[in-house]
Amino acid sequence: MKLALKRPVQILIIGAGGTGGYVIPHLYRIAYASDRKCRIIIADGDIVEDKNLVRQSFSALDVGENKATVMAERYSEVFGIETEYVPDFIEDEEQLYNLLNYEYPCYTSKPKPLPILIGAVDNNRSRVMCHEVFKKMDNIIYIDSGNAESGGQVVCGVKKNGKVMSKPVASVYPDILKDIEKFPSELSCAERSVSAPQSIAANLFASTAISTMLYYLLIKGELKTTRVAFSANKLLMKSIA
Repeated sequence: MKLALKRPVQILIIGAGGTGGYVIPHLYRIAYASDRKCRIIIADGDIVEDKNLVRQSFSALDVGENKATVMAERYSEVFGIETEYVPDFIEDEEQLYNLLNYEYPCYTSKPKPLPILIGAVDNNRSRVMCHEVFKKMDNIIYIDSGNAESGGQVVCGVKKNGKVMSKPVASVYPDILKDIEKFPSELSCAERSVSAPQSIAANLFASTAISTMLYYLLIKGELKTTRVAFSANKLLMKSIA
């Protein structure tokens, strides 16, 4: 996958918690260092809670605030990168499609910005939504991270001029499409309090893989590895495609 060094990009990251919260500061640094116009959108409907301080990239001062808002305001100001935040869960295909395709007035030159979707979600219902939008797009890079307590994978799907150059996560792991779950907003308070087991080490490994892919895309203009598997407890990360 090659990306012209001057091609503007529009990056939407869904999820600013366990993995997303560690990706975001690296994303801003990479965007700042790149020689291209970048716009960043952060979306998450969750609120920072005391329990998040153990594993996620927040401080006690953030408790009670929206995660997307905290991250966007913190890093856009530091790096001076135009940012939009959506303090809601993205659970509608049309909304996601429109966010990826919105033509901002600041982009007056051609070519159009390339949409990059980063899925830092913890449920397959959201992955199915992202997969359906991927199918509708002519040009898109879709990076998805999935992990359990200590291991997981990161998959980068690429579509160029309507042709799939690299399969997205739900094509690599089709069982995702069969997994019927609720969206985050549909969960009861009791259900939301019982989250999938993850460790900070697994989140850091996942965020490192995503950030490295972004580095090679945005800084070097070429990504040779589109699938990575990792095991935090074995200190192992390897390319699988």
